Amino acid sequence: MILGPHDRRALGSRHWGRRSQAIKRNRKPLVRTGFLSVLALCLAAAGCSREAPEQQRAAPVVTVTTVTPQAIPFSASFVAQTESSRQVDIVARVSGFLDRIAYAEGELVKEGQLLFQLDPKPFQVQLDAAKGELLAQEARHTTAAANLKRVKPLAAQNAMSQADLDKAQGEFDASDAAVYSARAKLKQAELNLGYTTIRSPVTGFSGRALQRQGAYINAVGDSAKLSYVAAVEPMWVNFSMSQNQLAQIRDLVQKGQLVPPKNQDFQVELVLSDGKPYAHVGRINFADPTFSQDTGSFQVRAVLPNPKRELRPGMFVTANVKGGTRPNAVVVPQLAVQQGSKGHVVYVVKEDGTAELRPVLVGDYSGEKGILIASGLQAGDRVVVDGALRVVPGQPVKVAEPGAAGAGKAESPAKAAKSEDAAKK
Repeated sequence: MILGPHDRRALGSRHWGRRSQAIKRNRKPLVRTGFLSVLALCLAAAGCSREAPEQQRAAPVVTVTTVTPQAIPFSASFVAQTESSRQVDIVARVSGFLDRIAYAEGELVKEGQLLFQLDPKPFQVQLDAAKGELLAQEARHTTAAANLKRVKPLAAQNAMSQADLDKAQGEFDASDAAVYSARAKLKQAELNLGYTTIRSPVTGFSGRALQRQGAYINAVGDSAKLSYVAAVEPMWVNFSMSQNQLAQIRDLVQKGQLVPPKNQDFQVELVLSDGKPYAHVGRINFADPTFSQDTGSFQVRAVLPNPKRELRPGMFVTANVKGGTRPNAVVVPQLAVQQGSKGHVVYVVKEDGTAELRPVLVGDYSGEKGILIASGLQAGDRVVVDGALRVVPGQPVKVAEPGAAGAGKAESPAKAAKSEDAAKK
């Protein structure tokens, strides 16, 4: 059957009418089901809200130290290097063949001890020739003196001319000068012969011989340097102080936070490379008046006794400069200071028993376990020493009584985490 346009529109209207009625019949069950689901969720949420609240964590037990300003000795540490107080290069003064090396290389030599011996025979010949020349000139001088003695009275009586007298006087003066020159040459020959025997000018440790036995030594060439001797008693210790360090010390003195010793008599104590302190104390005996253009620092030198020759030239040591006093200094145990993201911090227990995280500016170490606090703390502050791992800023803490069991023992991070889990349960 063929439907026209009007019939198709009528049929479509009846179809959509029946479909809308079915939707209306099915809508109520859907609304009722959604309402019940929402109601169940609300009841479940209400039931959760009625659970018991989480138990609060107990206040951590900490030990504290009360800040008490006190006077402490001033100390500044520098990396230093030892230097011989008198290191002498052994250099040949005359040229010749090296006959003998008369010392044990690297060993301690005494002042005046024989080190090298050059061949003395050519210099002995020169000395003998100089002696002969001196004798000849002395003979000429004797003849000239006798001739002048004869001419003078004759010239006074006009028996001889003035020219004869002048000639006799000239020969006498020339011979006298020749004798003087011959004596100087003799002295030079004696010195040259003496220079063939080379002795140590100081007591100290000898270096290795730079020339071997039988080598020709040229006094004006590189081969003239034979070795060196370094005196080690006393010993010098050199260290550098930067411009900033000097400015900080001056600022502390001006503020009254550092009292220098009388006459600036600072003491210097050494710590060797193995951590052992050196037994003797030294004094500063030189400070360079100018700063280095390369490093911006100036050199300071201390002198220390070295009777047992424990120090050798070139050793690296730690120089602790002491002698001043820091009045009203704040010192806390090193365990109390922690490194934060923006610097050093400590925990301070306030009067209400809560912990406060306070930034501080630290200075030098004080003793083996203390550290100087330049700013951030004041007298009467209670600083947490042990137990800081469980402290929360702004939360209460319990201060352990001195000598109580468990006081002074800081918990490890793992143990602290287990304690927090137990408290939550």
